[in-house]
Amino acid sequence: MTFKTAIDILLNGHHLLKDEAYTLMLQLGEGAFDDIQNTALIIALSSRDPSLDEIMGFRDALLALSISTPLAGYTSIDMCGTGGDEKNSFNISTIASLIVAAAGYPVVKHGNYGVSSVSGSSNVMEKLGYRFSADPSKTERELNQFNICFLHAPLFHPALKNVAGIRKRLGFKTIFNTLGPLVNPARPTKQLVGVYNLKIARLYHYLLQQSQHEYVVVHSVDGYDEISLTGDFQILSFQGEKLLRPADLEMEKIQDEDLFGGNSVEEATSIFNTVITHTGTPAQTNVVIANAAMAIQCFEKNKDLLECISIARESLASGNAATLLQKLINHQ
Repeated sequence: MTFKTAIDILLNGHHLLKDEAYTLMLQLGEGAFDDIQNTALIIALSSRDPSLDEIMGFRDALLALSISTPLAGYTSIDMCGTGGDEKNSFNISTIASLIVAAAGYPVVKHGNYGVSSVSGSSNVMEKLGYRFSADPSKTERELNQFNICFLHAPLFHPALKNVAGIRKRLGFKTIFNTLGPLVNPARPTKQLVGVYNLKIARLYHYLLQQSQHEYVVVHSVDGYDEISLTGDFQILSFQGEKLLRPADLEMEKIQDEDLFGGNSVEEATSIFNTVITHTGTPAQTNVVIANAAMAIQCFEKNKDLLECISIARESLASGNAATLLQKLINHQ
């Protein structure tokens, strides 16, 4: 597909067919266009919600271009959000992932540096001393030994180096935010996905239904790409779609400022350490417990959400999650 063909389709308000989307993403990854053309395509693609065909085509192309990993043979869960909600909340999904792993459920966490936020999961884990690697023996050993490993997206999607600098300079959510949770190279068998937009959440819902894997898509009505407890939130899974309130989890509604993630990676890491060591505020604690519980229920289909909350709370309060993190860092 030529640049002109693609940009004409997009600027005229049309969507790409699945095969067209697949081809265009391959070309982006293979360096077929220059920086100006890449920028124009990213802005055009990111200026409106993608279609189902586009998401499927882009996803398939990125997976085809990704580095393979033996983790694809494991039963595991990924817990990540699209990002791009512009809320600057602390690293909720990363802490929740450690809580889930410490409770005995395998986690393969796909993440990246912050693009439209101060600090992504990779920023904090790197600051804590975790060394990212695409070495299959390292990631597999960590999953077997610690029940969790972290896949830093740029190492597993080297084709996207062509657009990484552009994304950073643009500084707002792009089509790659939308695709991130769909292109974990480990292809986890379970997934908790946070989405900033209800329309995209429903597209994810449809796509993940086709996989026949256990999944939950969450979207807070006020725009967070996770269960924020700042108000009502949507849950989409094999059981359908429902609207829940914090009270349904036997938790209090909290305020936006309770989730503040800091103004620097150093501040974000300090907040992270406070919450993972169970010395955070009740609001901080409850929000990571809520998200962890939703992931645990993907493994525990016969347990209700309150039972899963109890499992998550024990994992954090016992110090097991903090101990797990320290062992993982010490092992580097």
